[in-house]
Amino acid sequence: MNKFTPENIETLEQIILARRDVRGNRFIDKAIAKADLDKILFAGVNAPSVGFSQPWEFVIIKDLEIRNKVKNSFFKENEKAKTLFKGKKTDAYTQLKLEGIVESALNIAVFYKPSQHPVLGQTAMKEAGVYSVVCAIQNMWLMARALEIGLGWVSIVNPDTVKTILNAPNDRQLIGYLCLGHVDEFYKNPELEQLQWEKRKNINDVVIKEMYS
Repeated sequence: MNKFTPENIETLEQIILARRDVRGNRFIDKAIAKADLDKILFAGVNAPSVGFSQPWEFVIIKDLEIRNKVKNSFFKENEKAKTLFKGKKTDAYTQLKLEGIVESALNIAVFYKPSQHPVLGQTAMKEAGVYSVVCAIQNMWLMARALEIGLGWVSIVNPDTVKTILNAPNDRQLIGYLCLGHVDEFYKNPELEQLQWEKRKNINDVVIKEMYS
């Protein structure tokens, strides 16, 4: 069993705190080395999964024609989203750069592949399989940051449209559409925190002892 030093623990904490959701205005024109991409994928496939089911699949997309089709889906969904925000947030939303689909070096579509058999630990909570895929994405995000590679998660896309574009099997579920690439800088704080879109919650406001009152 590995034993970790205080320095190891501090480094992990630094990576967690330095992780950022990177958008197109930060990516630079520089390819991702195969060794770095392999490390990011390795981090993903070594995430925890319910019943050791490992229900993830990763589609690596470099082709610009495919990426432009996905970006068109983003544009359509983004126009719908604009109508949901009111007041000052309406103007703020229109100023945000919310994706880097074509600006990044590559995209990765992360899918959930359901099992054809009962999965240990997933019999009462079916969604635990999807949560496992989210754990894989988090691992990839942290490894990417440690490698000084930016990663942005684009959620403003129609998952069925993306499935069609990528010719994904009917039973697959799109969990994350990721943009990866080298960046000119990582923000000191999360961009939406800097822009005062939302304030960081105090840990004492979200930790509940024993039960809800």
